[in-house]
Amino acid sequence: MNETAQEQKTLKRYRKVLSIAGSDSGGGAGIQADLKTFSAIGCYGMSVITALTAQNTRGVNGIHAVPPAFAVQQIDAVLSDIGADAIKIGMLYSAELIEAVAAALKKHGAQKIVLDPVMVAQSGDKLLQDDAVEAIKAYLMPLAEAVTPNLPEAEVLTGQTLQNRQDVENAASELTAHGSRSILIKGGHGDDNQSSDLLYLAGENRAVWLTAERIQTRNNHGTGCTLSSAIAAYLSCGHDIEKAVQKAKAYMNQAIAAGAAYKIGHGHGPVHHFFRWWE
Repeated sequence: MNETAQEQKTLKRYRKVLSIAGSDSGGGAGIQADLKTFSAIGCYGMSVITALTAQNTRGVNGIHAVPPAFAVQQIDAVLSDIGADAIKIGMLYSAELIEAVAAALKKHGAQKIVLDPVMVAQSGDKLLQDDAVEAIKAYLMPLAEAVTPNLPEAEVLTGQTLQNRQDVENAASELTAHGSRSILIKGGHGDDNQSSDLLYLAGENRAVWLTAERIQTRNNHGTGCTLSSAIAAYLSCGHDIEKAVQKAKAYMNQAIAAGAAYKIGHGHGPVHHFFRWWE
């Protein structure tokens, strides 16, 4: 039944965020972390599952990729009916899948896309085929409002070793040449007392450093997924990319701090996505 004009004016609307990513059976990363993040920030989460993983806090025991045609079918189903105010892209296992997802998003005119180029799990397990890196640069980065590599991923994407802040700024500027409006290079893999992320805004040729105290904890599984999902969620709320990144980093830091108090599994546990709602 179609809505009447009056119903269209009075009914509430969700802030809708779609995650295109792999499933983590352990619940700490991937689709599961994304949906938790969307919910915690007050958004309606939807999913396109690109791969199934047999995974826990210790590592990834197996990956079963979804056929590209079925990933596209999921995208079409969601965007042709519900739509999305923002989209987060995570694990895409192959070049074929990357190209298919990019084509589907272009067909639907998708906006506010946050691309997290997931290459390696927290445990060190590889999550991306070798030929997929060039496909990410060619097909997905031109569609993205923001691309959020960590330091090792940024080194893979640029083919450079990043040893200091100037290296990171140069790499971020170089990466925007592939078409994304901004680059967030995450410093969580550093070893100093501060966790420093660089946001580079291509349109303004401006670098913004965001620094927070590093929290010592083993419960850091899914931090990259959570941060990129939080950025997408805040973009869906109407914030510009700089404000969305600032708010997402604050949420992430609080989730890590709250999660540090818990023991789950025998490896790297998750962050506490719902720290605002329960302890």
